[in-house]
Amino acid sequence: MNKPILSLMLVVSLFYLSSCVDLETKTSVSKHPDAEEVLRLDDNADILQWDGLIYKTDIVWVNELELTKKECIGEISELFTDKDTKSFNNGMANKLPIGSKIYTTNEIEGILIVEYNGKKKYYLSQVEG
Repeated sequence: MNKPILSLMLVVSLFYLSSCVDLETKTSVSKHPDAEEVLRLDDNADILQWDGLIYKTDIVWVNELELTKKECIGEISELFTDKDTKSFNNGMANKLPIGSKIYTTNEIEGILIVEYNGKKKYYLSQVEG
């Protein structure tokens, strides 16, 4: 085959292949799991919502930590009993009693300490990561 025809075919092929490339940059936005997602994955999960985040307890490595309370940031104000997880709001829990005190920790951000009836539980924030 002669050189000019081969060169022309190569250039046409490059244009054809480059037109198949998507040059648009696509951005995907992740969101933190909500109560619906956490309970769908574990329908027996013990969760609470605070400051827009879902926190879950009974996580082995978190329970093994030695944490101290920093400051009281609030308390559980409502018990989730509805099946509509869209209505899960800040200050709501599905297994903690109303009035349970919520504390931040001195050691690790993203973990809350909850105290009620002389018991203490550690809750880890459920974040997309």
